Amino acid sequence: MNEQKSLDIKALGDSAIMIKLGEGIQPSVHQQVKNLSFLLDEYPFDGFIESVPAYNSLAVYYSPYLVYQSTQGFQIDGTPLEKVIDYMNKLAIKMSDLPVTEGRLVEIPVLYGGEFGPDLQIVADTHTMSIEEVIEIHTTPEYLVYMIGFAPGFPFLGGLDERIATPRKLTPRTSIPPGSVGIAGKQTGVYPLETPGGWQIIGRTPTELFVPDMSPPSLLQSGDKIKFYSITQEEYDEQKKVTTCQ
Repeated sequence: MNEQKSLDIKALGDSAIMIKLGEGIQPSVHQQVKNLSFLLDEYPFDGFIESVPAYNSLAVYYSPYLVYQSTQGFQIDGTPLEKVIDYMNKLAIKMSDLPVTEGRLVEIPVLYGGEFGPDLQIVADTHTMSIEEVIEIHTTPEYLVYMIGFAPGFPFLGGLDERIATPRKLTPRTSIPPGSVGIAGKQTGVYPLETPGGWQIIGRTPTELFVPDMSPPSLLQSGDKIKFYSITQEEYDEQKKVTTCQ
């Protein structure tokens, strides 16, 4: 029999809660985030709107009015916040029964350096490496997608080798082209849309990560894995042409 698991829950205003499931950026903690999000989708309470997974936490949004009016699934009388917290604590009992799941592996081509990767030399110089060494290190791991945020479809990834971890730029750029691959501290990611940003840009992918007409519009989801691989200018142009024609 599973024991009651008391969650670390804090209110976010009057219509959301934040559930913290661990510390730092760790696959085992994120697995718990995924499990709880999955359970909530499978067993939603009346008034549940959506859940948003992050590195080590899950935000749960709800309608206070619908929660207050409903008795379905709730075992206590109280404020909407108290009812939701009690529900989530009881739902957490089922977490240990769920198997460890593997997300998809998505391979993403990248043209490194040149005009598409203007900060690649900066990353190499920071670590006294050659450009080729930086590319080799960046394309070796499988990166876990911990969350989608900042901009639609933007993946926050874990697994960057600390040998190429590089601080953000002191002065952010006002515009970064879509598809740009960057490094910021111990993170790496891809800009799906043209936005301002301070990441060190080391390359660009022809793969579109966010297409509004798709369902879902984001190519990547929390729990997926990314494997970058290096391509030539000719390969980039050819793949970009195919993407544009779709």
